[in-house]
Amino acid sequence: MNREDGRKKLDEAFDALEEEVPQAMRGTIVWLRSPGSRWVRIPVGILCLIAGFFWFLPVVGLEFFPIGLLLIAQDVPFLRGPVGSLTLWLIGKWRDLRFWWAKFRAKN
Repeated sequence: MNREDGRKKLDEAFDALEEEVPQAMRGTIVWLRSPGSRWVRIPVGILCLIAGFFWFLPVVGLEFFPIGLLLIAQDVPFLRGPVGSLTLWLIGKWRDLRFWWAKFRAKN
């Protein structure tokens, strides 16, 4: 996967993520993706990656790890494709689960 394909995949993943989060979070995602927020994106991404390793503690969880990867991948070209693909896969699983739950609740 070349750099442009990785960038497109990551952009597609961020766009799909923006559709799934509440309206109040969309502005934050757009701001974090902007080039001027790199000075915030990289340290927050590193902190989220570190927090993901402490998933067993009550305050942090495993969900911090993919968030950190998303933030870091914005600035690290070789991570863009794999992280974009992983994010799209996770969002697809989330949508499948949400659809299943709606179907389950309609039956009961």
